[in-house]
Amino acid sequence: MDLIYAPEDEAFRTEIRSWLETNLPAGWFDPDFEMTPEDRKEFNAGWPAKLFEGGWICATWPKEYGGKGLTTMQGVVLSEEFARAKAPLRADFFGDTLVGPTILQWGTEEQKKEFLPQILNGTMRWCQGFSEPNSGSDLASLKTTAVLDGDEWVINGQKVWTTGGHHADYCFLLTRTDPDSPKHKGISYLLVPMHQPGVEVRGITQPDGTAEFCEVFFDDARCPKDNVVGGVNNGWKVANSTLAFERGMSATTGYRRFEEEFKLMLADATENGAIHEPLVRQRMMEYYTKIQLLRINGLRSLSSTLAGTKDMGVAALGATNKMFWTEMHKAAMELALDIKGASSMLIDTGSGAGSWPGTSRDKGRPGYPVSPMMSAFFFSRSETIWGGTSQIQRNIVGERVLGLPKEPQTAQ
Repeated sequence: MDLIYAPEDEAFRTEIRSWLETNLPAGWFDPDFEMTPEDRKEFNAGWPAKLFEGGWICATWPKEYGGKGLTTMQGVVLSEEFARAKAPLRADFFGDTLVGPTILQWGTEEQKKEFLPQILNGTMRWCQGFSEPNSGSDLASLKTTAVLDGDEWVINGQKVWTTGGHHADYCFLLTRTDPDSPKHKGISYLLVPMHQPGVEVRGITQPDGTAEFCEVFFDDARCPKDNVVGGVNNGWKVANSTLAFERGMSATTGYRRFEEEFKLMLADATENGAIHEPLVRQRMMEYYTKIQLLRINGLRSLSSTLAGTKDMGVAALGATNKMFWTEMHKAAMELALDIKGASSMLIDTGSGAGSWPGTSRDKGRPGYPVSPMMSAFFFSRSETIWGGTSQIQRNIVGERVLGLPKEPQTAQ
């Protein structure tokens, strides 16, 4: 399955490629290019401003809200060129990829005028307040409440695994606004300021010493009555839109990081002779085959979008894809360790090139002693959990695609 790009799309590709070559650091495209921690810090600080100046942040948004109004295919070309260059395309993932598109779809004109410009120019950072200590995969059982008090919502409860909560200015928060309704019906989607009395953020220290995940406690915190997105008690439907946006324009780029990973594994297996072991060869080909399935399925999804048709519901399609690639990657990283054999017990085993998925170009996380390959292995263990466990994805596919009965619920 090959895409046919119109001449105007290819002209746009040339424009993007030229901009990247001009604006990325000198030597970026050299095979052995690396950054020092100081250079990486400087790059991360300045890159969002360059993206904004170039108009590449949220470029598919309508022009009246600050975007370029790109077509679907132009958005695909944009993603492809940034992926080819291994250049970051996002300023704030939670702002420009999740809550921004959600506000575009569901928000009022007042909300769009207030929040979208600050998302585009990078002056407002966001975090996602969905999961709770006892409401992760079964998110609709959440207990955080919001009660209307005049012109403000008063919020009480706790969220967990809130990435970047200690840096965020706002949180897009799922909270129960009608305790008497069925659990999916009484939830609202609020935009809550983080810098206020009643909001406490605690970092959750990980084994590598970082604490990007947080617990967030709300104790009579407040947000304006008009900060409900999509209407009161309609938050479950709005939240499903947010989760769908996470996949963005990755139809022709999502598979590429795994293809690059495959090449690194093939090089390791060839160097140490593991490629001659029949089981290793079989597992390598299984991984390669699944990468191609991921590529073809991305083209299928893009074709459906361009044709205005849907093969299945958004949630079901997302569940299928997420379940497929996370389990594929988990098995692949186990293979990467098996290729290394006994040396895989060493924390610094594997290629020194920082191009493994889940690692930065400056050899993994600063201060964390494992190699990029080992860092990718550890990260792959979490992929079948975050964003909905594989068990939950199977339930969605079984019920919404195959029409199977709902999973029996345990007694409360």
